[in-house]
This record gives sequence, structure tokens and C-alpha cells, in this order.
Amino acid sequence: MEQLAGLDASFLYLETPQMPMHVGALHLLELPAAYDGDYAEDLRAHMRSRLPQLPALRRQLLGMPLGLSNPGWVDAEPDLNAHIVEIALPEDSGMAELEAQVGALHPQLLDRSRPLWKFHVFTGLAPGPEGQVRVALYTQLHHAAVDGQAAVALAQVILDTEPEPRSTPATPARVKKRNAPGTLGLLRTAVSQQLSQTVQLARQLPGAAGQLGQMAAGYVGGATLDKLRGLLAGVASQTTAMVSGTAGLSQLGPAPRTRFNVSLSDTRAFAGVTLPLAALNRTRRSHGASLNDAVLFVIGGALRRFLAKHGPLPRKPLIAAVPVSTRTAGDTTSNNQATMSLMSLGTHLADPAERLAHVMASSHAMKAQLGHLKRLMPTDFPSLGIPWLMQAGALLYGRARVAEKLPVIANIVISNVPGPPVPLYLAGALMLSNYPTSIAVHGLALNVTVQTYNESLDIGLMACGEALPETGELAAYVEVAFMEFQSLPVAEVVAQAPAAGKPPRAPAKKKPATAAKAAPRARAGTPRKKVAAARQ
Repeated sequence: MEQLAGLDASFLYLETPQMPMHVGALHLLELPAAYDGDYAEDLRAHMRSRLPQLPALRRQLLGMPLGLSNPGWVDAEPDLNAHIVEIALPEDSGMAELEAQVGALHPQLLDRSRPLWKFHVFTGLAPGPEGQVRVALYTQLHHAAVDGQAAVALAQVILDTEPEPRSTPATPARVKKRNAPGTLGLLRTAVSQQLSQTVQLARQLPGAAGQLGQMAAGYVGGATLDKLRGLLAGVASQTTAMVSGTAGLSQLGPAPRTRFNVSLSDTRAFAGVTLPLAALNRTRRSHGASLNDAVLFVIGGALRRFLAKHGPLPRKPLIAAVPVSTRTAGDTTSNNQATMSLMSLGTHLADPAERLAHVMASSHAMKAQLGHLKRLMPTDFPSLGIPWLMQAGALLYGRARVAEKLPVIANIVISNVPGPPVPLYLAGALMLSNYPTSIAVHGLALNVTVQTYNESLDIGLMACGEALPETGELAAYVEVAFMEFQSLPVAEVVAQAPAAGKPPRAPAKKKPATAAKAAPRARAGTPRKKVAAARQ
């Protein structure tokens, strides 16, 4: 048995019916010409052949006595008829029907008595432009088992680069089950883990203190005693913010309260949108921006238009909570290795060139801090009694609507996960799109997750169905903001950009916008149109 690390187990303790803690994606798939089979059954056969190389999908939870510490993973053999299910949609269904299905299925919690994953196969979709048969797949993987990059590693095993699935090692598909330890054995394991976690945390503290000292020495140089005290106070504040998950708050200040900063209902609204990756990269390189900068600018522009129409548009910039991976290169372990940073979206700035310069400066400043501090965030820690405390806290937080009472740290979550640069196949079907589906939490009712795939940038908007039912409209504004990004003159952005490493300049005193600058163009009504647009 392998006990869960503290960060992984946290996703179990925080899960409630209003806050499901699984991630996944919505995939549009195109079947081979003249296909006349049962794709759900073909997918089960495909997964059966790949399961020996997918340990994360062949394990289930085993709780500790009295729930005193983190549960463990034990070997399990998935029932593929329960883990891969078929859902027949009305004939000629399109993207709108798929988005509605994801919104309805996402709040359904995964069965903890089974391995924590489930695949939904949708049939009945409209055919492709040349009559190709199409299906869709909505995947669910619990965040206790994988983070974004670990999910990408799983996909590398499941997917193929050719229509014909590659041969896999001749390993028996059946899992050799081990006897679960008894109560006494579980207690011994729990105590052993507590000691190991405590020792590991104690070993990290001197190195963390030394790193903070080096940072202080590097920044101070010939500073006076007063400046030194100010710097150390700032470092202490930043370190506290990192430990509490609010990194960057000391620099950015509290975020404005918006319709996204509320307690969640048990409903979800989902929308996907595709942007052409080549055009996005060409534009962002011309401005000296990173892909993250471009994503933040486009999402910020969409939010500004949406709030300008529906109101109110805050005078202060919206703040995005941005997950940052701490995973080392080559690490494909199926667990969570990430921390969180805060980025300003510059939504208070009407001028798009000034807004892009603001986003780039904010991103540069945060990266400089995280380069030193992200390794200080522990992913494992002693857990004795933590399950009771976190589960009770999560329930109370939602029922008491604490999110409406506390200061706002961030307004939304924006995550960017690098994906495969080539077309991929699943059980012989070509994957046309890959819209991520992620987690909304109390106080952050909108999650925007972005993943590159082949020639596209696929974006998934997951929101509380009561706080933001208009995800489709917001997705249309994402396309409008992308067109605005493409039309930006390079010279204007360069002129607005502050010197590297300096904070974004103070917001201009302008009247808040009262109407959107541009109405969103109609969204594609079928998957066929969306994929065609992505290929242009």
C-alpha cells in the first residue's frame, strides 16, 4: 500500500457535492472511413490492453482506521463496463449538446469504492464535412491521483500517433491483487508516514531558511539597516503568502469582488473554444510575449467585455490564480506537484496595448519571485487528524457561504497545460479537439484551463451554473479578444511596456466602461465548424 501525500489527499478532503475534485477533458473524435463497429466496446478493448502500463488507473483508495490520517492506494482491477459508459445523444447533436452534457455530468462525484476515473462515450453526433462518423469522449480523473502534467503523461500511454494502435508489451492485463493490511498494519503504516513526513519537513526547513537568506543578500547589496528590515519584512510576508496559497498578494493587493467570487451550487456550466495556435504564436512573438502572457491577455480581454456588458466592471484589475508546476523534467509520477501564483489581468485598462504591457510586466515580476520561492512549498506534510479538520472545514465553508464574507484574493483560476504538438488517435479514432474540464472552488466560480493540441489552443471554461450560466457567451468573447490581440500594433505595446522586473504602472483614472466594445460573434453551432475554424 502507498499512502497519499498531503497535497494529493487534500483533494479528497475538500471534495463536496458542490465542489467535485476531478479533472478531465472533452474530446471530439473522428472514426475511420466505413467504420461500422461499437466504439465504446472498442475503447474498452483498447484500455484493457493499455492498463498494465497505467498504474494510476489500477488502484483504489483504502481508508485508515477512524480516518485519522491519509488513505492509501491499493491494487484494483477496474470493471471497464462501469468505467467506460456510452451515452446516446439525439441524432445530429453538436457542440452545444456536448457542452450541456459535460455541465450535467461534471458535478457527479466519482465512486470512491472503485479506481477514481470514468470515461463517457457520446454517440449521435452530426457527421463530418465528408460524412465521417464522429463520437465524443468526456473523461474524468480525480485530482487526488493526477495533476495536469501527470494527466498528460497518462495520455501518452493511452493515445497513439498513428491510426493503427501500437503494440504494447505482452503483460497480463489482470492485476495481481495483494491482501489489504489489517487494522494493526494500517495503524503502523499511518504512524510510519507521520514520522517520515515530519522528518522530511524538518530537513527542508534549513534549506528554505538559507535560500531566503541568499535572496535577501542578493537584493540588499549595500542597503541601509532600514532598507534591510523592510526587505526582510517583505520576504516574510511573501513566504507567509506562499504557505497559505496566496502568493503575490502583498504586491497585487486584494482583488475586486465580482460575480465569480461566491459560494458554489451543485450545478456546472461548460463551454469550449478553439484558437489557431500558429496565429497566436506569431502574434505573441511579435510583441515579445510568452504563450502564458498571450493567454492571460485574451482571457482578460474576454472578461472585460463580458463584465462591461453585464456589469459591474471593477475599477481595479481582476486577479487570476495561476497554478505553477514544481515537477522536475522527466517526472511522470501520477501525483500533484504544483503551487499557485497570482497574476493581474489588467482588466481596468481600456487600451489593449497598455493592458498587454501590464500583463507582461505582472507576469515577469511573478516569475522572478517564483523562481526562488516555488521550491519552498511543501507537497507533503504530517496529516494526523487533518482528514477530520479539512472535511469539516470544507462543508462548513460552503454552508456558511464564507466566500462572500472573506476578502477576495483572486477572481478566477487560469491554468495553461502544454499538450502534444501532433495529431493523436484513440482506439483508431482521430482526436480533433481537447477541451480541458477542471475544478471550480468556493470563491472562484470560474476555472479557465488551456491546453495546446496539434495546431490548436483548446480552452475549457468550467463555471458554477448559478454564478455564470453564460459560459457560451464568454467563450464567444474569447474569440473577440483573440482578434483584438492579432490587431495590436507592435510599436504601441513596446512603448507601453515598463522596464523588465518593475511592477505594472498605476492604473489610469478613467471612467468605468458601461458597454462592451464589441459584440461577440456567433459561436459555432457544431463541432465540425469549431474544428474547421481551428485549422484555418
